Amino acid sequence: MEGDYFRNRLTHTLEVTQIARTIARALALNEDLAEALALAHDLGHGPFGHSGEDALNEVMRDFGGFDHNAQGLRIVDRLETRYARFPGLNLSYETREGYAKNYVARDGSPRSRSLLGFAANEMPTLEVQLVSHADEIAYDTHDLDDGLVSGALVENDVRTVSLWRDTEAQVLAEDDAYKTDHRMRWHAIVRRLIATLVTDLMQETQRRICDHKIESVSDVRNFDSELTGFSSEMSTRKRELEHFLMQRFYKSAVVKERTDFWRERLKQLFHAYRSIPALLPDEIRKRIDTGIETPERAICDYVAGMTDRFASRQWEEIVKA
Repeated sequence: MEGDYFRNRLTHTLEVTQIARTIARALALNEDLAEALALAHDLGHGPFGHSGEDALNEVMRDFGGFDHNAQGLRIVDRLETRYARFPGLNLSYETREGYAKNYVARDGSPRSRSLLGFAANEMPTLEVQLVSHADEIAYDTHDLDDGLVSGALVENDVRTVSLWRDTEAQVLAEDDAYKTDHRMRWHAIVRRLIATLVTDLMQETQRRICDHKIESVSDVRNFDSELTGFSSEMSTRKRELEHFLMQRFYKSAVVKERTDFWRERLKQLFHAYRSIPALLPDEIRKRIDTGIETPERAICDYVAGMTDRFASRQWEEIVKA
């Protein structure tokens, strides 16, 4: 989807942060840590979301690959230059650990936490765990909203999802205005969906903490599985919603056409810079010329740091021209 009225990485990040901070406060966790993790959770994403990540991973296949979580850690540890005596932002272990949220607590796995420099055989903190679920809540609900507003999703089709259907019934019972104003109805349903998912997550997480007698960070790290999560019933209903979004939205002809379109263009842009390094900004060429980075990694860092609009303009000026 294109246009300024749909969500982007910044608005999504703010929504995840609001949800994460709410849950952290309710569970008496470290709100500031949850906020920091949420604000930075998508920092490593390149332009055009997951399609851009796929493109960069493909062109970097022989040069170490590309993963947005690892890239986010790379940005805060290495690429940001704010201090004279060391690279990066000098963040705490616990804040940096947020980038390992999709990695596993098992050494030897191709996605082991140890690959990012964290202790392999321990679970991440509750704040890291909850931010991952806050991310899910935000994109599950708001992708429904954007899909309906854009016309990529049809309301009658969305009603086949039990979670949406039941929430809609609750909303319609509140005020007759929701029956005639579809935009107001959609927004009210999305708000209620967020509240329903957040409440279930908080209650189920609190139940697990109590049942397993978790009293310290050490208890969390030594526990053999994730402590935050949704109830069994809500997990089933949430999977139904996500399956619907995958089949009817993410894999729809309209969305797939755009993601394929930009996946190819981002690869073309990468190869253009690789063929003609003079097109790169001076600071990027300096990292290559001084041997700080390989040409491929430096170009990947540059492209990954672009916004959608800037990447689009660069393709128009460099590749199309």
